[in-house]
Amino acid sequence: MKTKLHLLLIPAVILLGGALRFFPGSPEKARTIKPEKGCVFMTVMGEQSSLGFERYKSDENMELSVRDGLQWLSKAQLPNGGYGAGSHSAQHIRDPHAVKADPATTAMVGMAFLRSGTTLQKGIHANHLKKALNYLLETIESAEAGYPYITKVRNTQIQTKLGENIDAVLASQFLSSILDRDLEGIDRKRVSRCLDICISRIEAGTDESGKQRGAGWAGVLQSGLASSALEAAQAVGATVDEVIVERSKSYQKSNYDEKNTSVKTTDGAGIVLYAVSGSVRASAKEARKVKSDMKKARKEGRIPTAAEVSVEVLEDIGYSKEDAMKYNTSYEIYESAKLMAQDEKVMDGFGNNGGEEFLSYLQTGESLLVSKDESWKKWYDDMSGRILKIQNSDGSWSGHHCITSPVFCTATSLMLLTVEEDIDFLQKIGEEG
Repeated sequence: MKTKLHLLLIPAVILLGGALRFFPGSPEKARTIKPEKGCVFMTVMGEQSSLGFERYKSDENMELSVRDGLQWLSKAQLPNGGYGAGSHSAQHIRDPHAVKADPATTAMVGMAFLRSGTTLQKGIHANHLKKALNYLLETIESAEAGYPYITKVRNTQIQTKLGENIDAVLASQFLSSILDRDLEGIDRKRVSRCLDICISRIEAGTDESGKQRGAGWAGVLQSGLASSALEAAQAVGATVDEVIVERSKSYQKSNYDEKNTSVKTTDGAGIVLYAVSGSVRASAKEARKVKSDMKKARKEGRIPTAAEVSVEVLEDIGYSKEDAMKYNTSYEIYESAKLMAQDEKVMDGFGNNGGEEFLSYLQTGESLLVSKDESWKKWYDDMSGRILKIQNSDGSWSGHHCITSPVFCTATSLMLLTVEEDIDFLQKIGEEG
């Protein structure tokens, strides 16, 4: 009898062992990809060759990389539930526990947890996500009326490099993601109230040109992320000033001249990548509408199958003269800028890489998804291979200039690797109202 029982138990033990081996958080399975030697981020934007790096993208490599990155972030959480990138004046401090928490970094980490499938009640990092959310809600609720920002913590790496209002911008994106998922255990009214506070700060911080005030070293990224934040808030039902949304998108698109394929980098620290990624993101939603309407018109025989997008053709399929000019411009900017944003020379960014480059890449990839652009798959394979190859042995990623914070860079890298998990939400943002 004992022999039969042992024989019956053997398959169960084998199955259990296999499940534990690949269960997120299991220490038994180790990553086998060796990080690049030298400057760990040099390959991300093409400073060093990344030819063939797509071969590193496999389900197992992705799973183990994300697992280790999330584990590193879970250990980096501060007692108050927040995460910090540290101050601009002390960028040499890389210890995540030796810095103050700030909303921008906490929001990025929160979004990384969400995209990995973590909820407030499920997953080994559920408690970390819950504490991060509580930190943000308490911080936002404590913001003084009339004060332009949601936090009194100033001079952070993120604020100095991206802009003074970046905390409200990234917190808004995180709260919109929370509301879209409709997670069990959240107080929707409380989250919505805090989202409204962030939106009010973003709108108040938008100048007449559509740019966010208090721009940092690469302020064009703050403005681009602000535009994305307003669109995401709209997608979850928040009240947003449409005039400011349009003004913000117009500013982003104005940084790129699709006719001469030239980029205005004044607000982007002279870096083409920063400006052009914002142009792609700002035009993605309108480009998607154009492609959808053209496809429908061809199918219905209203225009020839070979008809190309132009002002005249858009008028033929029902656009007003004003809308035809607006949407044609957006379409041309999107199609041209997306290619430039993925060009090897443009992707060199600053030469070596910091958190700004990762954000620029994130904007480019999310733009392709917002626009339902099939070319995102090629972008994703290439980007994933690069990110996997330059992960540090402890599971983190770090920057080599400007935003050097391993917390912020790790969160952004994880968002890049798991962008597939947000396809539905990103495509929802791209829907015309």
